[in-house]
Amino acid sequence: MDQLAWIIWLVLGVGLIIAEVFTLGFVLLWFGVGALAAALAGMLGAPFTVQFFVFALVSIALTAMSRTIFAKYLSHNDEDTVKMGMDSLPGQIGTVTLASSGALKESAVKVFGSTWTAFPVDGETELVEGEKVEVVNVRGSSIYVRRVSNELPGWRDKSD
Repeated sequence: MDQLAWIIWLVLGVGLIIAEVFTLGFVLLWFGVGALAAALAGMLGAPFTVQFFVFALVSIALTAMSRTIFAKYLSHNDEDTVKMGMDSLPGQIGTVTLASSGALKESAVKVFGSTWTAFPVDGETELVEGEKVEVVNVRGSSIYVRRVSNELPGWRDKSD
């Protein structure tokens, strides 16, 4: 049996490498390479326990190294991701649709066609209907804004 075990390892290795084509995990490839290494050990006359040890050692080592390499070079930073939904709001410009009222200076601001409950980020500024504000952050279903001071004069003025 030990003399024919390398054929089983060879078939297993090729099968795992082919199966990797149909999966998304990128793990079966390394176990296939480990099985091919065990087949090589079997062809050289190693006993089955050594073949299994070679299979396990090569497979685990390659899997661990690939995970480390992928995590290092293919990591996903906040800079690399596309921000969508509420994550895309900070930094955007909106228009105050309802002036500040109440002790918390609550108002309504329209950003990207959606109206949000808004509060001034400093808690003191009165927001006037029609003025432009920048979204500073989002907390729950409310946004915190500050006035935009660098807007071009006459921008989108209806009198043109």
